Amino acid sequence: MMDKTQYVYNFERVEKAYHTKTSDDSRRYFAILHNGEIIGDIHLKHMNHEQKTAEFGVALTDDSVKGKGFGTEAIALLADYAFNTLCFKKMTASSVLCNFRSQHVLEKIGFKYTHEDAKFKYYKLVRHQPGNIKLMGTAD
Repeated sequence: MMDKTQYVYNFERVEKAYHTKTSDDSRRYFAILHNGEIIGDIHLKHMNHEQKTAEFGVALTDDSVKGKGFGTEAIALLADYAFNTLCFKKMTASSVLCNFRSQHVLEKIGFKYTHEDAKFKYYKLVRHQPGNIKLMGTAD
């Protein structure tokens, strides 16, 4: 069951974290916009250019923008960028065990469940793996 505590996006905290983390070459951050307003952020982290892998994270500002496809679209666009611009071969993701919405979105995009531990479920998306959904801009 998902925790009923409403998530509140803390702009100041995110702004401080953004400036700290964007100086790290193993990360790339992007804003998620709707009608010119920032409704969240998405990023690649633990980017390994030699192994061509990365993990991603996403956060939407609040519950009012969830369930409308914004996160799904942002993740698909980020996967397209990672695979077709950065030429990465694999993306990974994790979701807290009780975040069924996140797990549904990952699976809808084409991420495959790999394993879990006491706190998280782990997923991977491999470029051109049979069964992946067609991401925007891919030739397959």
